[in-house]
Amino acid sequence: MVSPSEVLELTLSRPPTLGSGRLICVDGLAGSGKTTLARGLAALAPEAVVIGTDEMLAGWRGLPGLAGSVEALLRPLAAGQPGTWRRWDWYADGWAETRTVLPGPLLVLEGVGSAAASYRELVTTLVWVEAPLDVRLARWLERDGEEMRPHWDDWLADEAALHAREESRSWADVVVRT
Repeated sequence: MVSPSEVLELTLSRPPTLGSGRLICVDGLAGSGKTTLARGLAALAPEAVVIGTDEMLAGWRGLPGLAGSVEALLRPLAAGQPGTWRRWDWYADGWAETRTVLPGPLLVLEGVGSAAASYRELVTTLVWVEAPLDVRLARWLERDGEEMRPHWDDWLADEAALHAREESRSWADVVVRT
């Protein structure tokens, strides 16, 4: 498995793509270990801003609109301006505050659909993370509980459609299997 230090080293060896900064997208399948990898990157690069794109979704059926929200954050950053994004409150089941991200040396976006073709040129490094469905399901149930299982059927269908449309795995710099 590729380590967070190897991903960071690869990224820092490349020229900036997000204005004067670099963008790592940790994309892949739900429950595959994207958050764990992103946490490892954050521990190695305390100057990095790490955003879980789950917080940018409009609820369980929000995957189709994610690319637009991420692109709206990234385009200003690429121009050297602050970018903004609106946080989804999963407990209140609605939009919460708008957050601002200042241009910086490293932004890590972590989550299903975090890399989209519409802003591909802004991605310095794309890491694709995957795991077998049975492993992912066990992780989901441990994390979220059995009561959330009904959401996963819809999620899996939306995730498959998103990845088929974006084809992010095909242009990943690194593929990690957990």
